[in-house]
Amino acid sequence: MKDIELKLDSLEIHPNSEIKGTITVNYPGQYDGVVINTQILDSNELIVYKSYNGQKISQNVSRLFISKDTMHKNKVDFTAVIEFKPKGMHEVKFRASIIEQHKEIESTVLFAKFAA
Repeated sequence: MKDIELKLDSLEIHPNSEIKGTITVNYPGQYDGVVINTQILDSNELIVYKSYNGQKISQNVSRLFISKDTMHKNKVDFTAVIEFKPKGMHEVKFRASIIEQHKEIESTVLFAKFAA
């Protein structure tokens, strides 16, 4: 079992549709939380995170830090959206990392497809 796992409900993403995902931490040591970064390859556009563990995020964020204190059983569910309409197909790189005292301990990467 990996120290950190990242799963999306679907690896096919469309404009303005909700992206749902889960991060699970199996790391046996101490950590402060997790951070998820997303990059839409061949684009300057951003993904916007909307909620985690049912709590709405009040401002638009494209990089999300989630404290261990808010993670039930070392797991977090999140939602996000990509609001622009692409002219073609893009790969979207999701990267989730375990953070301890501002240092990355472990990470995982997942790719999805984004098209109209």
